[in-house]
Amino acid sequence: MDMLSLLSSSPLLFITLTLILGLLVGSFLNVVIYRLPVMMQADWKQQCQQLLDPDKAPEAGERFNLIVPASTCPSCQHKIRPWENIPVLSYLFLKGRCSQCKTTISPRYPIIEAVTGALSALVAWHFGFTWLALAVLVLTWSLIALTMIDYDHQLLPDSITLPLVWLGLICNSFGLFTTLEAALWGAVAGYLSLWSVYWLFKLVTGKEGMGYGDFKLLAALGAWMGWSLLPVIILLSSLVGAIVGLSLILFLGRDRTIPIPFGPYLAAAGLIAMFQGEQLVNTYLRLTGL
Repeated sequence: MDMLSLLSSSPLLFITLTLILGLLVGSFLNVVIYRLPVMMQADWKQQCQQLLDPDKAPEAGERFNLIVPASTCPSCQHKIRPWENIPVLSYLFLKGRCSQCKTTISPRYPIIEAVTGALSALVAWHFGFTWLALAVLVLTWSLIALTMIDYDHQLLPDSITLPLVWLGLICNSFGLFTTLEAALWGAVAGYLSLWSVYWLFKLVTGKEGMGYGDFKLLAALGAWMGWSLLPVIILLSSLVGAIVGLSLILFLGRDRTIPIPFGPYLAAAGLIAMFQGEQLVNTYLRLTGL
């Protein structure tokens, strides 16, 4: 029996291997979440310098991308060795501290790894050993990265959102989630719905209520799941966002003038819709008698 047949016939093995893969991907996502915004800011700075002084040669800086330089401790610059970078386990073994200077390591790193692993296992359990599961894994990992980048920087990088739009359309050209027609109009409706809200809010208040990255993220979710699930995603994200925002203001004293990123709520609502969207729609229609 070859490996593919074994994974197809053994759901537990497939879920276990996907969990391990998710933990490893979660470790890489920690790198993406930290480094991608830094890379974007450096690129913006270089573009501005070239615009202001086109005759000046760009400054040659140290290489910095998702691979180079190697990860180090931010306090003592100790190079992280491979056995110190095992997802979750290394953090527990090191007791949450750098092996060199004993500086505390943020628990968000193992949390992101654990969440990525758990969600990956959930995808494997829910969709089974199928092409659909592989596609949803890519979507899930992308949404985790977007959630944390938006939380940290209020930024949804085009380098993630735009490929998600195209990937959703490509997947649905094979009918993985919905028809290509529904996916196409889902992308269009997803973008235009938040774009319309943005401009209506700006015309009324003179302020920007959200960023263009939110439009592109909802367009991506529409491209993956079709236009019919967009109302569910918008309703869930708005509801959760309102509850969290009011809680931060009322219970934690957060300044109401400080903007709250909307991307994490869109991402969470998108995942819920991916797993339970049709059931939620059917339940709503049954309860309302429509």
